[in-house]
Amino acid sequence: MDKKKTWRDQEQQLVERWTAANERYRLAHAGNVAAEVQAAQAELELLRRQVARLKSEFNTGKRY
Repeated sequence: MDKKKTWRDQEQQLVERWTAANERYRLAHAGNVAAEVQAAQAELELLRRQVARLKSEFNTGKRY
């Protein structure tokens, strides 16, 4: 049970980071600041890879 709680906490943190990164990306686009847009895109790409990793672990049975 302890692993499941840890996994859920990790997933919740990832969701919160994803939401915050999307908001930063949206604001950067609204402000039309190229450097901020690139930084936000890089962060979103990192988060996409993390989501893919978690999804892969789930599908292979390493999680839950």
